[in-house]
Amino acid sequence: MAKLYFYYASMNAGKSTTLLQADYNYRERGMETMLYTAAIDDRAGVGTIASRIALAASARLFAPDTDMRAEVEAELKKRPLHCILIDEAQFLTRDQVFALASICDDLGIPVLAYGLRTDFQANLFPGSAHLLALADSLIELKAVCECGRKATMNLRVDAEGHAVRAGAQTEIGGNDRYIALCRRHFTERLKAAEAPQLSLAIARA
Repeated sequence: MAKLYFYYASMNAGKSTTLLQADYNYRERGMETMLYTAAIDDRAGVGTIASRIALAASARLFAPDTDMRAEVEAELKKRPLHCILIDEAQFLTRDQVFALASICDDLGIPVLAYGLRTDFQANLFPGSAHLLALADSLIELKAVCECGRKATMNLRVDAEGHAVRAGAQTEIGGNDRYIALCRRHFTERLKAAEAPQLSLAIARA
């Protein structure tokens, strides 16, 4: 039976690199793949999956209203498909995750989804939450904190490098906006950012 895989990690763990390597492995064996990336993230160019080590590939875009099951079925009329690969999977909707599961169960095509588990406030992204609930296999990719421990958290920072504690869940950015940290240093940086805000609130009282 085809399976739904969720490869999750913090920023800078090589998710896109791993996806592109998996795509290459399929195609090297003469198999057909279909790639998706989030329409909201155009840092590498519209419809492009790019890694930090200069690998890249073209991909279809998905937005919240994209019917991925219908698109896969339409593509199957043109060619066989042996794997579906999804980058930025944290931006999937609940319905899209269920659609990906149905692609595995009904169409017999494995789906490999790659994304962040949590946001800058340590909350699950909707897509990640449903992938954690539905995926057949959960695989954690490792990033490294500045202390050398495994990085599991994503700290949002401002232009001066100070931790940002509030804001919209989704704000596209790279190393200029996010730092991958272990839980201990993530918590310490948030506490350090909280202290000046408390002092300012007391001064205004």
